[in-house]
Amino acid sequence: MSHHSDRANENLDFSSKIMDIHHLLGAGKSRLPYFFYGLCRFLDGKIMEKKIKIRRGLKIIYTGNGKGKTSAALGTVIRAAGYNLKTIMIQFMKGSWHYGEKDGARLLAPFFEMEQMGKGFYKILDDNLPEEEHKKAAAAGVERAIEVLTSGEYDLVILDEINVALATDLVSLDDVRRILDAHPATCHLIMTGRDAHPEVIERADLVTEMKEIKHPYQQGILAQKGIDF
Repeated sequence: MSHHSDRANENLDFSSKIMDIHHLLGAGKSRLPYFFYGLCRFLDGKIMEKKIKIRRGLKIIYTGNGKGKTSAALGTVIRAAGYNLKTIMIQFMKGSWHYGEKDGARLLAPFFEMEQMGKGFYKILDDNLPEEEHKKAAAAGVERAIEVLTSGEYDLVILDEINVALATDLVSLDDVRRILDAHPATCHLIMTGRDAHPEVIERADLVTEMKEIKHPYQQGILAQKGIDF
């Protein structure tokens, strides 16, 4: 089919939608909910056409001892979804708790996926798993990260708490080098977690350090759903 035929069909489809909206408007107030539904469906179709082309895939690091590293990455997910960019988050240190972003990912489907590769907290809080089990899960996370980076399926890849996994020797510096080497120019890469390695910082395009000034825990306020997890 020619380009002109495609354009004609698109215009016909557009005209048909406008006629449907016009008909609904003239059908009385009882049909207004259907009008708005039809309008939203039409606009949604137009939004689906606006996926942008990534000019240069960036390496972005969110580190520091302050709260907000994963939250900053999740905020980027919202922005990316607005341009129909597809994101996957691989969590290295989380898995035993239920996090709000896991349910939020379903609401943002098909633009956001999340995989919990870790076995939960490591050597803190409620961790009672053998070290080898943590390391095995982290190794699987490294391989999965390389797989999604090279798949061409995702526009944004987030490796949540991978900096901590490296700092605590769950993954090696060579593992992280393999990930960085696999990062293509066609997608963005975000790596979160405190104690980012100097070499990772050196290779990054953007590094933001969250600095703790005050924290609710200092007032005896425990972590809360929707804010902390």
